[in-house]
Amino acid sequence: MFGETPSKLEMLRAEVLEGRLSRRAVLKRATALGLSAPVIASLLAACGGDDDDTSPTATSGSGAATATSAPAEPTNTTAPGEPTNTPAPNAPTATTGSEPEPTATTPAQAGGGGLLKLLWWQAPTILNNHLAQGTKDFDASRPVLEPLAAVNADGELVPILAAEIPSLENGGVSADGLSVTWKLREGVTWSDGEPFTSADVAFTYEYTINPDTTSTTQAAYTAISTIETPDDYTVVVNFSEPNPAWFNSFVGPNGLIIPKHIMADYVGSAARDAPFNLKPTGTGPYMVTDFRPGDVVVYERNPNYWQPGKPFFDQVEFKGGGDATSAARAALQTGEVDYSWNLQVEATILAEMIDDKVGVLKTIPGVSVERILVNFADPNTEVDGARSEPTTQHPFWQYLEVRQASTYGIDRDTIATQLYGPAGAATTNVLVAPAAFASPNTTAEFNPQKGAEMLEAAGWTLSGNVRSKDGVSLNILYQTSTNPVRQKTQEIIKAGMAEMGMAVEIKAIDAGVYFSSDAGNPDTASHFYADWEMYTNGPSIPYPISYMTSWISIDPARDIAQKSNEWSGTNETRWVSEEFNALYTQALTELDPEKQAELFIGMNDLVVNNVVHIPLVHRANVSGHSVKLQGIKSSGWESELWDLADWTRED
Repeated sequence: MFGETPSKLEMLRAEVLEGRLSRRAVLKRATALGLSAPVIASLLAACGGDDDDTSPTATSGSGAATATSAPAEPTNTTAPGEPTNTPAPNAPTATTGSEPEPTATTPAQAGGGGLLKLLWWQAPTILNNHLAQGTKDFDASRPVLEPLAAVNADGELVPILAAEIPSLENGGVSADGLSVTWKLREGVTWSDGEPFTSADVAFTYEYTINPDTTSTTQAAYTAISTIETPDDYTVVVNFSEPNPAWFNSFVGPNGLIIPKHIMADYVGSAARDAPFNLKPTGTGPYMVTDFRPGDVVVYERNPNYWQPGKPFFDQVEFKGGGDATSAARAALQTGEVDYSWNLQVEATILAEMIDDKVGVLKTIPGVSVERILVNFADPNTEVDGARSEPTTQHPFWQYLEVRQASTYGIDRDTIATQLYGPAGAATTNVLVAPAAFASPNTTAEFNPQKGAEMLEAAGWTLSGNVRSKDGVSLNILYQTSTNPVRQKTQEIIKAGMAEMGMAVEIKAIDAGVYFSSDAGNPDTASHFYADWEMYTNGPSIPYPISYMTSWISIDPARDIAQKSNEWSGTNETRWVSEEFNALYTQALTELDPEKQAELFIGMNDLVVNNVVHIPLVHRANVSGHSVKLQGIKSSGWESELWDLADWTRED
C-alpha cells in the first residue's frame, strides 16, 4: 500500500506542474487519494489559479508532507481551556499577498467606530500568550500581538507580519525540508514606534526555547536548530531534520511575536516578572490601556498600526467572567455586548434566547473535543510542597483495568444529544481533525453492568456503595470549570459511575482560576490536584504535531506539568509512554502523507485505549454577536479575534 500511493502522488504532481489539471480537479483527485491537508495545499499552490475553481487563488503552499512537496506544520494544542474553534477543511489551500484578506466593509479611515464590547465568560489573567494556560489568555493577547501568519477557516495560511507565505515554488521552503525562509513585511512598527525586524522573530524563539522561561508554547519551537537573520526583513529557520511541520513556529496562537527591545531583559527566570505580561507592546491593531486580571482588559486603537484604514473601532472592552448563559443573553437578547464567546449552553435554552433583531448565533464545525483527563500521579500525596508530582503513582488509576472499567459508566450519547444538541457529537477520539488523521479504530459502550463485572473480576469488591481493594477505595474527585453544561455532564457521569460502585465527588472551579497560569494557585488545570478533570482542547493548525505534545514525556522535566517547571509542561496527566514518544518523534520528520496519518492515528489510539484522556463530545464553536457587527472571518484554527482589525459595525 505504501508503494502505491507515492506513485499516484508523483503522477498527480507531474500533471499539476504541467498545467494539465484545474484546481477543482486537483482537489477531487487529492481528496480521493486521502492526502493530508498540507500536501493538498502544496498541490493547489503549484496549480495556481484558473477559471474552473471558485476557491481563492493560491500561489503558495501551506506546507508539504512528501518528498516531492514542501513540508507543512501544525500548531500546538491551544493551552488547556476552550477550543480555538472551527472546521478542519478536507482540502485547504493557501493564500499569499502583501495584505491580509480584504473585506467589503474595510473603512476608508481608521477609527470612528466607538467602543466594541466583547464578553468572554472566562476572564483573562495574563496577556503574554507564551506564558498563557487558557484560550481566554491567548485571545486577550491577540488584539495586541501578531504572528507571521494565520490559518483561516479553509486551512489556508494567510500572511500577517510575513510579506508572503513560504513555499517550494517561491523558494521559501527548501526541497529537503531542512529550512524555511520567511520574508517579513516592511514598514511595520511596534505600537511605541520602534521598527519591527527579523531580530524580534529570532528573539521570540530564544525567549520561548529557554527552559527557565517555562513557556507554555515551547513545544512549537523545539524542532528549530538555528535561526539566521541575514537582514532586517529575512528570517531563515533551520531544522536538524526534515520538518513536515515547518509552520508550527511563528504561526497561529502559538506564534505571536514579542519585541526584543522591550523583553530582552526578561528571558529565563525573569520572564514572569515582566511588566509586558500585563501590558504588552505589539504590532497589532490595539494597545492595552487598562488590565485588571480576572476582570477586564481595555484597549485603544494603535495609531501606528500597519494596515491602512484599520482598525475601525476606537476602543475595545474585553470583559471576562460570569457564565456562558448570561454571556449568550447579553449578545443575543439584550444587546448589552457586541460579541460573546464560547456559548456552552444547553441547546434548548440557547434556542429560546435568540432575538434575530438583536443578535446572531454563529455555529461553526469545530476541531476540539470535550474530554476527561485521567491523573496518573497521586493528587493526595505531597512531595516538596506539591501534589500530583510525576514521582508518585495514582492509587487506583495506575491499573489499566480500573481505567477501562470507568469508561463503561460514561453515557456520551446522552451528554451530546441532551446538552449540546447540534453543537456537539459523541466521539471516541481525542484527535478529530484533519479528517485524514481521525482514527476509525476506537469504540465506546455505555454499560455500567459490564464495568462493574470488570472491577469485580479484578478484585475490587463492594463495601457499602463503593468498591475497594487493599485499603484503596474508588472515590473520584472530578473537577472542571464552573458552567451549567459541564456540571450537568458531571452529574450524568457521576450517576453512571455510581452504578459500578465508583463514587464521584464533583468540584467546579471558576474558569478564571482553572485556566490561569498562576503557579501559586492549586486549583489550576495544570496543577491537576484531582483524580479526573475536564475541559475542551484541540489543534490550532492542520498538521497537529504540537497538539500531540499533550501526551509526550521525551524530556520529563520539560514535558510533564510539575512544580519544577511551574506547571508549564503540556503533559498534565503525567502519563509516560515510550511507544507514544516513538510515534511522536517519527511524526516530527515523516514526509509521507499516508504514513503521517498512520502515526497520528496510532498516537490517538494509544491515548484512548490506555484511557489517558476520555473523549466525550466533538464540539462545534458557538458564539453570538450583534446583528450590526460586520467583517468577521471565523477560523477554527485561530483565536476568534485573529481578524479583529477587519471588524466594523453598520449604522
